Amino acid sequence: MNSAPESTPPRTPVSVIGLGNLGRALAAALVERGHPTTVWNRTAGRADDLVARGARRADTVGEALEAGELVIVCLLDQDAARAVLAQGAGALAGRAVVNITSGTPEPVRELADWAAGHGADYLAGAVYAVPQTIGTPEAFVLYSGSRAVFEAHRDTLDAVLGGGTFTGADPALASVHDMAVLSGMYGMFAGFFHGVALAGTEGISAADITRHMTRWLTEAAAALPGFAAEIDAGDYTTETSTLDINAWGLGAILTASRARGIGDALLAPLQELFRREVDAGHGAASLARTVESLPSHGRAPAWGHPRPKAGGR
Repeated sequence: MNSAPESTPPRTPVSVIGLGNLGRALAAALVERGHPTTVWNRTAGRADDLVARGARRADTVGEALEAGELVIVCLLDQDAARAVLAQGAGALAGRAVVNITSGTPEPVRELADWAAGHGADYLAGAVYAVPQTIGTPEAFVLYSGSRAVFEAHRDTLDAVLGGGTFTGADPALASVHDMAVLSGMYGMFAGFFHGVALAGTEGISAADITRHMTRWLTEAAAALPGFAAEIDAGDYTTETSTLDINAWGLGAILTASRARGIGDALLAPLQELFRREVDAGHGAASLARTVESLPSHGRAPAWGHPRPKAGGR
């Protein structure tokens, strides 16, 4: 006698609040994976195609909250998220809420406290993906807040958003990570824009200089883990990539840039940090020591050695 086929375990009911580009892609991925999916958006018509594919449209925020064992919030900012969740605050108790709305640390923490005060088990997330990469190996998410929510719903979240990493119990930690990671991205963009402008003064196309820049930046990125180890240890001893060398090199770039009329607005602040360390007698130290000129306001740095006082050492 043939045995009956094994039944597929029921999928977690999930509600998605906010149907911008990311929210729509997320909801579509949930539907495709068989999750009972409820969606809400201020403009109800944005849910039409999702409903046609099997999602359920909630008429109110409270209805969406009640429908989902897991509730994923994806809105413009923390103020918008709080205003929307407040419409269904009475339904928050006992809900696992994952808020992947972008935000700076303080508002993220405030919203987490507010949601917890209404009985929600709350997890904040910073998503590194575009809608096209949702649920693929290219996407990843950093979470903070409720470890219980992270562990209970990790498989669902990883499948539709990308691999997740829990960064700590403070809900603001994911946001701090996010701001730090994006700082690196924008710093790279600043150098890219400056480099393209500089090359353009001699008729070199953006495409041509980018081809060389990409190759070099890929190699340069390999130095970052080493710099991180130096920063965490507070030991900047090196025989390569000293501050003296880099201060001279960046100075030459700025001189050439000014001579060609493109200015120094994007890179001069970095040169000021280099000069500050060199003038303090650290020219032979690793380039990574530049970070020591940044801490201020008396807070201890995360890397474990004393923060220099403002105005010198």
